[in-house]
Amino acid sequence: MKLGEKLRYLREMEGSLRGLGRAMTQQELLRAIREETGGEMSQSYLSQIENGGRPHLTNTTRLLLAKFFHVHPGYLVDDPEGYHPELLSDARALAPTSDDKLDLWLIGGAERFRRDPELRRALLAVARHADSRSCLLLLEAVLDTQGLAERLLEVLRPTPGVEPGRSAPKASGRTLPPAVPQPAQRAGRSQTARRGKRKEAGK
Repeated sequence: MKLGEKLRYLREMEGSLRGLGRAMTQQELLRAIREETGGEMSQSYLSQIENGGRPHLTNTTRLLLAKFFHVHPGYLVDDPEGYHPELLSDARALAPTSDDKLDLWLIGGAERFRRDPELRRALLAVARHADSRSCLLLLEAVLDTQGLAERLLEVLRPTPGVEPGRSAPKASGRTLPPAVPQPAQRAGRSQTARRGKRKEAGK
């Protein structure tokens, strides 16, 4: 993979990680680099790198981009001829911390499931969290606690028309018991029964 392709994909991952739902533009990337690292780079220089006009980075630029994207500086080069690993695999292997590796893995998963918007949004939400590892460990604890996941789903994503704490009715083919009469209905039935008894007594 060429250096320009790697930078374009890193921009896409960074945009997803920041909740943009798209790749960061070159201008957004340069502004973020300036605000977060204090480094400077022109858009024309970045464009030339991504388009292959400049196949090599200066050492200063390589260190700046590696610092911003949290990848090893040695990653920001053209891959040797005939060497075509997936970018995500390289980025995970060269990321400096386990949290970075995990976040990149989550973002990669989100991109693979882009046709499932809810799942993609969930994976990106975990990746954006300050401690994505703890989020996954919490999910494990929830799933290991019998019935907890179902109860949480009832509260956080209730089924329309079903009160929290009650399961949605299932079709079983059995006849449901008659509804319990309301007080007003029971009173009306009692009065009718009393009138019927008086009529029988008068005969």
